[in-house]
Amino acid sequence: MSPLDFVTDLFNPDLSFLPKALAVALMSSVVCGVVGTFVVLRGMAFIGDAVAHAVFPGLAIAFAVSGNLILGGTIAGIVTAVLIAVFSQNRRLKEDSVIGVFFVGAFALGIVIISQTPGYAGSLQQFLFGSITGIPDSDLYVVAGTGLLILGVLFALNKEFVAISLDRESARAMGVRVFWLDLVLYVLVTLAVVISVQTIGNVLVLALLVTPAATARLLTDRLGVMMALAPAIGGSSALIGLYLSWSWDLPTGGTIVLVLTVLFLLTWFLAPRQGLLATARRRAHPPRVADRAVRVGA
Repeated sequence: MSPLDFVTDLFNPDLSFLPKALAVALMSSVVCGVVGTFVVLRGMAFIGDAVAHAVFPGLAIAFAVSGNLILGGTIAGIVTAVLIAVFSQNRRLKEDSVIGVFFVGAFALGIVIISQTPGYAGSLQQFLFGSITGIPDSDLYVVAGTGLLILGVLFALNKEFVAISLDRESARAMGVRVFWLDLVLYVLVTLAVVISVQTIGNVLVLALLVTPAATARLLTDRLGVMMALAPAIGGSSALIGLYLSWSWDLPTGGTIVLVLTVLFLLTWFLAPRQGLLATARRRAHPPRVADRAVRVGA
């Protein structure tokens, strides 16, 4: 299928689910790209994985009672995020240990709940790997509203999040409320995960949080540029992934993640300053002393 055919299908009234799928994929990618910037800077990939698993029991309960999946996942994720933040205050246990306990327990609870629900096999696959082409109109508006809320809070507290990401102890010494900011960030990560679950599923959602931001990190040392690049990388990958999956009848979520992974690998090798080839070139041809003197003088 050519790109022109894909665009034609987007405007086909009989394929109304396709533009909705694209809209949700783009919104999820943009939101996760911005949130993921802080996840990558703080080395919080594990908390992202934990939250992705923690929302599962809420999704399972919502499915069992025919409720709203986004609402169910949000409640479960926020409860788990609060528990992690509270239990992590006990310094006898490291944060990753507390996260491990809660995310495994939450995921196990979701498995037990969904296994007792009639027709759980199909719904389990939907939860784990996404069902982007079956998103109702109501969820489209919920994702848009939640995404705007997440971005609004992130930009409002941007300075504080940057402070605790770069130096937590100095931020605490200056009176910054680190615990409450951690809690807010956990909740924002939870919301970003929940609105993305239907796009690429519970198992793969961590890719939207981490891979675009990690790719952007290889391209820039400036936080503002990174926050702009990450959603751009995520959004373009969602578009390309949806096009490829629609053209070749591939799983949408998995295809989007593979596109993200390929972009990361290409950047890892080809990034102009931090790429593997550029690093090897600098080692093979180190600047001469006179060149360094010229640069310093300039």
